[in-house]
Amino acid sequence: MSRTVTVGLDGSRESRAAAEWAAVEAELRAVPLKLVQVWEPLPKSMGKAPLLGAETYRHWTERIPREAAEELRLRHPALDVSIEQLSGSSPAQSLSRVASEAELLVLGSRGMSAVGGFLVGSVGLAVVAHAGRPVVLV
Repeated sequence: MSRTVTVGLDGSRESRAAAEWAAVEAELRAVPLKLVQVWEPLPKSMGKAPLLGAETYRHWTERIPREAAEELRLRHPALDVSIEQLSGSSPAQSLSRVASEAELLVLGSRGMSAVGGFLVGSVGLAVVAHAGRPVVLV
């Protein structure tokens, strides 16, 4: 286990809020912050669409963590911020694997769940169910 606070980032408002929360937590713990973005290749049928081809989609998925890291470095200049992009498996599987390597995994919340009224998305719920390390939903 590396001593990092890791945050799953998909570009949503919820994940950006989670990244900010994670940055503060990483500063409090005096550990680096790692932004993880899971890149899912487009289905072939969507990759041929004239407005959103595979290259455009890839560009946006690379831009999301890069811009988030730049913003966090401006607000938290002493914080060591790194980026990791993953592909090949589902976001829930990738984030569960990343959680096992981190001190703490932070995710944005989405959607309503019956779990005590918390706002939890399907990815967040799957990660919480399978992660062997602490997961914080922001």
